[in-house]
Amino acid sequence: MEENMAASSTQPSSSSPLPSPEESTKSKHQQNGTESSSASTPPPPSVTRLWRPVAQRNLRNQWSKLASYNQEWSSSSLSARYMNAMELGVLSDMPDIRKKACWKLFKQQDLHRRKLLSSYKDMVAVLVHMVNTSRSMRSFIKGTSSPLVQFSSFSEDKNDDGDGGGIPVYTFWSISSFEDLAYELVQMFRLELNLKRLLVVELLSISSDEVPVNRVCWLDELYAGEFDDLCICDLYSKEVGEPVHPKIEGWKSDTSAEQSNCQPDQDVLQVYLTTWLAEVNIDTYRVDEIFATVGEEMHVSLT
Repeated sequence: MEENMAASSTQPSSSSPLPSPEESTKSKHQQNGTESSSASTPPPPSVTRLWRPVAQRNLRNQWSKLASYNQEWSSSSLSARYMNAMELGVLSDMPDIRKKACWKLFKQQDLHRRKLLSSYKDMVAVLVHMVNTSRSMRSFIKGTSSPLVQFSSFSEDKNDDGDGGGIPVYTFWSISSFEDLAYELVQMFRLELNLKRLLVVELLSISSDEVPVNRVCWLDELYAGEFDDLCICDLYSKEVGEPVHPKIEGWKSDTSAEQSNCQPDQDVLQVYLTTWLAEVNIDTYRVDEIFATVGEEMHVSLT
C-alpha cells in the first residue's frame, strides 16, 4: 500500500469514549508478527496530519475485508451409510440388493467426501486471508520529503512502528486497539478451523468392509500445500513437524488426535455432524459485538 497524501486533519468527536479493547483482550498481536512499542515517539505534527487519513483508510479497508471473510466462512452438511446394519425385510430376497445399495451409497459418500474436503480447503483460505488482514493494519512512513509523504504497509525504518506513535486514529483508539480486537476475532476462527480439521480426518476415514477407502490420519497433509497454509495460521508446529492438535477454548483433553475411527456408530457420527455445524469455538454474539464496536469507532457499518 502506497499513498501520496495532502495534509488533512480529523476533528475529535464530542461523544463519550467507547470501551477500550484492552479491557477485554491483551495485546496478543505482538505474538503474531506485529510488535508495538508503548514508548514510541509520535512523528512531527506535519507528518501526523498526513499519516492519520492514510491510517484511517487502511483500517477501514482491512476491517471491511474481515467482515467479508466472516461472511465467507461456511459449513457443510454430510451424510453417511450403515447399509450393512440395516434390516432389509422382503427386499432381502432380491439378488445382490445389499451389494448394489452399498455401491450406490458409496458413490454418494465419495461425492460428499470431495465436497467436505473442498469446504475445508475454502475455510483454510478464508482464515489465511483473515490472518494476513489482521497483520496489515499499520501504516508506515516511507519518506519525509516535503511537501509529500509516502506511506507503505511494511516498515523501512526500525524506529517506525506504523502506529503514529500510539495516537488515536479516529477518536479514541490507537492502531494496537484495533489489532487487539482483530486478534481476538481471528483466534476464534483459528481454534474452530483446527477442530474442523479433526472432524474432516475422522469423516474422510469412514469406510466399510465391502467398500474400503484410504484412511487418513492427523499427520497427513489433506491437500497439496495445506501445511504451508496452516503455518500462516499458526496451526502447524515446525518444531515437531505436525499440525497443532485441536482443542475447544477453555477445555483440555488428553485424547490423541492421531488415531481415527473408520467405523463410528450412528451416535458418534451424529456428534461429529453436530459439532461441525455448531462451531463451538466461535462466539457469534462476540463476533457481532466486535464488528459493531469497531464500526462505531470508525463511524461506518461493517455488517
